Amino acid sequence: MLSSCFSRYQEELQAELRAAVGLGSSPLHGMMRYHLGWEGGESEPNSGKMSRPTLCLLACEAVGGDWRRALPAAAAIELVHNFSLIHDDIQDGSWERRDRPTVWKLWGVAQGINAGDAMYAVAQLALLRLGERGVPYEKAVLLSRRLNQACIQLCEGQFLDIEYEDRLDVDIDQYLEMIGHKTACLFETALFFGASLGSEDQGQVAALSSFGRDLGMAFQVHNDLAGIWGEEGWGGKRPYSDIRNKKKTLPIIHALQKAEGEELEKMVGIYSKARVTKRDAMDVLRILDVMHSRAYSEGIRQQYHIRALKDLDRARVPAPFHQELREVAAFLLGEAHRLENVQQAGRPRRPYGPGKVAWK
Repeated sequence: MLSSCFSRYQEELQAELRAAVGLGSSPLHGMMRYHLGWEGGESEPNSGKMSRPTLCLLACEAVGGDWRRALPAAAAIELVHNFSLIHDDIQDGSWERRDRPTVWKLWGVAQGINAGDAMYAVAQLALLRLGERGVPYEKAVLLSRRLNQACIQLCEGQFLDIEYEDRLDVDIDQYLEMIGHKTACLFETALFFGASLGSEDQGQVAALSSFGRDLGMAFQVHNDLAGIWGEEGWGGKRPYSDIRNKKKTLPIIHALQKAEGEELEKMVGIYSKARVTKRDAMDVLRILDVMHSRAYSEGIRQQYHIRALKDLDRARVPAPFHQELREVAAFLLGEAHRLENVQQAGRPRRPYGPGKVAWK
């Protein structure tokens, strides 16, 4: 179930993004437009569903604001996210994103870095367009500061993610700190932007910001599940791709902490290798099953989802927007079909099928 807000904002959000990126004829501008799915390539362009900017605009409308006033902020959030994706693809050596070759794969690592840097600068300029929407200078400066703080956190999270690839002593608290920086901070910023531009009620702003952070935490755990058990073509990830890349995702960290004896020796041996084979990945999957690491991770995802919904209740937004925000959260976490049951806390549910993450 895809909330109607994704289509409600789409046309004007795309127009704002295109205005921010511009029509420059330089190859650098072409690389950015290619990454955003607007041109180039043999396959059909795909810019994703733009979850973060959609949440930004929905938050603004939910607190009684004019969502069009928040368009520059939503565009800035999306451009920062994409700057991070261009660099992330280089760091991970990813050949494809959204079913097309990555920027660095087509233009090389050095030019890929240039494109990511340019996207970051464009995001800053996009945010300055708030003045054209009547946003006071002081508030625009506040949001600019918040965006750059989020960028620093994002880079810190990515630093930890890369560092953890070569470590076997990462614990769950360290993992949660990492995803709080790498993923949750930008979700939190998106909701903060929207709520701040629509309301001066700081209680509402704080509650919706917390909703964004907890949703971001749940979303990253969901992405972790897809990186191991997702089906071919979902989210651009292949089954057990995160195992092959030796990513220290939540299921892996849980198994390393719980395994003993032969299972632990096997896991350590595999993750100490320079290259993980398909047979190694099958061994890891077996150990994850024995350690119940998938069920544990699904339980953590559900805990953060429930926390996000409690945050949303505290925001006291009108019922139609409350429902839409619930629908967006459920969609992002692959739980739309269980929306009516998500408030039920308790033990982790049994696995119900591969995690579905369509957009990172």
